[in-house]
Amino acid sequence: MLNGLLLAAQVFFALYGAYQLVLAFFGYRLPKKRQEHAPKKSFAVLVAAHNEEQVVGALIDNLKEMNYPKDLYDIFVIADNCTDRTAEIAREKGVYACERHNKNQRGKGYAVEWMFKELWKRPRQYDAVVIFDADNLASPDYLTHMNNDLCNGSKVIQAYLDTKNPNDSWITAASAITYWYCNRLWQMPRVRLGMANYLGGTGMCFDAALLKEMGWGATSLVEDLEFTMRCVQRNIYPTFNYDAKVYDEKPLTFKASCKQRLRWMQGHFSVARRYFFPLLWQGIKERSWTKIDTALYAVNVYNLFLGSIVTVALWIDIAIPGPNFFPSIFLSIPLLFNSLMFLTYAQFPVALLLEKAPSKMWKHLILYPVFLLSWWPVTFYAFFTQNNKQWSHTEHTRVIRLEEMPAKKSNMTKQQVG
Repeated sequence: MLNGLLLAAQVFFALYGAYQLVLAFFGYRLPKKRQEHAPKKSFAVLVAAHNEEQVVGALIDNLKEMNYPKDLYDIFVIADNCTDRTAEIAREKGVYACERHNKNQRGKGYAVEWMFKELWKRPRQYDAVVIFDADNLASPDYLTHMNNDLCNGSKVIQAYLDTKNPNDSWITAASAITYWYCNRLWQMPRVRLGMANYLGGTGMCFDAALLKEMGWGATSLVEDLEFTMRCVQRNIYPTFNYDAKVYDEKPLTFKASCKQRLRWMQGHFSVARRYFFPLLWQGIKERSWTKIDTALYAVNVYNLFLGSIVTVALWIDIAIPGPNFFPSIFLSIPLLFNSLMFLTYAQFPVALLLEKAPSKMWKHLILYPVFLLSWWPVTFYAFFTQNNKQWSHTEHTRVIRLEEMPAKKSNMTKQQVG
């Protein structure tokens, strides 16, 4: 019985990896440019902040300089349970400071839900809502791209996510590599195949009418993933805009990175439990591969959890002298599965090549497997602590402005000059 389950699990993990490899091929080419429109949509730009006095000012300055008519967007800083000068800095910068104090419901999901209720009460109503984290920066043409997508029919849009500080440490470099891979070989294939994309927590744009109709309702530790699931259930497929760039600040140390990823995995387990089977069954009944694909993305955290356990068990079994105790299709068909492992890792240098990453980033591929393997213990610990709903704050060490960032293939410098 145990051997049968192990064999079935290994086959599933191999097929899941092969499926993502097949999808990745559709990310090699970029889609044609979509129709452009004159500025038309009005935006409420929300900045989620908890004790962000060090970085929120740089983002506000950045947002105030968008290449978009100033009368078509307003900036709101959600000062959520702040004990520093975040709200005061927002007021000094001439934007709206919305202070929330609720010690029982902490976290970005709750703060955003509260802000939407406040926003709908205001005299001015907006066509769309944009959400940033306080440590972000955005390309000057971000709102222009969101306007185009909204006018072209998109209701929920995710921008291209990149890092502000890829050169700060090997951990921030690993985060940058992950972003480039996800943008090009995870999000882009789904764009080209007309499937649902996944929200990334920041740089998100939502049609205001849709939000009013379905509500936010995403208060888990991974509110972006939760809202993605809710949208796909309702046949609203989030889209991805490759040209709208948002830059996120990543933790500098391995410990801080693990703490952040632990929160993500804890939240991911919660969302997987609630949405995997309903969305999978809905996809099967409706013969919707998009819904099945989204369900598989939801359950990926269990794939990682169980896959790490099975792999470690097989490694130990192989290392112990004598006959193997567990059956292993990896040993039975070594060429097939060694090729699968090679191609899986090869996606990351391919992503760097396609995204024209700086040459200095290539050396970080040496330690990148360590970063990938570190997901295993993080996910394992998250499984046994998944009922922990405590949101954790990422500390910031310095201020980075758009003009101080290293030039990359994003045409950021051209956008500034323009």
